Amino acid sequence: MSEIAEPQPQVDITIPEEQPEQEQTRKPQETEEERAERLAKQEEVDSRSVYVGNVDYQSTPEQLESFFKVVGVIERITILFDKYSGLPKGYAYVEFETPESVDRAIEELHGKEFRGRDLRVTPKRTNLPGFKKRGGFRGRGRGRGRGGFRGRGRGGFRGKGRGDSGDESERKSANENTESATKEE
Repeated sequence: MSEIAEPQPQVDITIPEEQPEQEQTRKPQETEEERAERLAKQEEVDSRSVYVGNVDYQSTPEQLESFFKVVGVIERITILFDKYSGLPKGYAYVEFETPESVDRAIEELHGKEFRGRDLRVTPKRTNLPGFKKRGGFRGRGRGRGRGGFRGRGRGGFRGKGRGDSGDESERKSANENTESATKEE
């Protein structure tokens, strides 16, 4: 019995190319040139800015402006707020017109009292993209990984099975109960 194979129709499988609408919704990749230009601009702005720590929580940008205007012309004041609670975080950034004003602000206003608090005035750091703020090679604190700190006293894995309290007297009575149950059968 020989079966005659019918010729199979040839199937052409084509994968559709991406639709133009999908390409428009994607964010274009930033080139190295654009990235370098953006970072240079950010560094220039940061060179004209100071970090102001220990700011009173009820301070307004107008009050900070009147305090800092003695050292130079102010471009912008930013008071940061917690995004969940809406309360101020207690620090601000002041951007000046010239980098010389930054040096004057640090020299003249660092440690000065503003609304009952001693201000901490330092140059603003430039955030580097891809640079992790915390952690890095140090890990996430003490006791992580193999051989780390395991804690004190009871707790943690002690090698006990299910329902085993670890009390020797209970173990003996449990063994006696199983022995007597097997003898009765």
